[in-house]
Amino acid sequence: MFRIIVIVLAVMLSFVNVSGQLKIKEKANIPMFSASFALQVPQQDLKERFGMNSNIGGDFLFKTKSGWLAGIEVYYLFGDQVKEDSILDGLRTANGEILNEFGEYANVLIYERGYYLGAKLGKLIPLSSSNPNSGIMITLSAGFLEHKIRIDNQGNTVPQLVGDYKKGYDRLSNGFSMREFVGYMYIGENQFANFFAGVEFYQSWTMNRRSINFDTKTTDNRERRDDLIGFRLGWIIPLYRHMQTNTYYTE
Repeated sequence: MFRIIVIVLAVMLSFVNVSGQLKIKEKANIPMFSASFALQVPQQDLKERFGMNSNIGGDFLFKTKSGWLAGIEVYYLFGDQVKEDSILDGLRTANGEILNEFGEYANVLIYERGYYLGAKLGKLIPLSSSNPNSGIMITLSAGFLEHKIRIDNQGNTVPQLVGDYKKGYDRLSNGFSMREFVGYMYIGENQFANFFAGVEFYQSWTMNRRSINFDTKTTDNRERRDDLIGFRLGWIIPLYRHMQTNTYYTE
């Protein structure tokens, strides 16, 4: 998923007109691309599995002259604070180590990984008539959230954690999700000095998608409520074209 995000960002950047300028006092239709980073705190069921996580990604957004917003977004979730770390206890020896196929202590690490993909609508509320393309930004999106425990069996030397066997421990969960964002967006005359910042809220209804958890030898069919609260900061590249300025001379 991370590779897909990088490819999407690269393709969007290739269409940017680096010489673009905007008449800042005029309302404008502006397609824009943004790349952003967020720190998030899990809530509800998700906080029992993970601690604070990071989130990177981007979106493509179109702003109309009247301030309406519409677009798509994709974000990659990652972290190393896994609270549900007992999943591999059944593979450990009495001293808490996992042995590899050579009878040596294996180096097995666990992480949080996930992504969110959604479509959004929103509204920009200008705070000043001198720049009607900047102001309070409110968006609502609906989409798909997925997360799992990534098990890094370094060197693939633990037979119980190779290939599909690893899926029996990773707690892969996904489902419908909603995201709200409230913040400030600035669009100025300089195409590369634009940004947004604000708080975001996720509400997600997910389920474990594995047929069985190997460590508990049971099937987990319960519905999960996986929520997130975070702060996001983003860099915006408006994709407007260069606007010529005509100069008139009088004799």
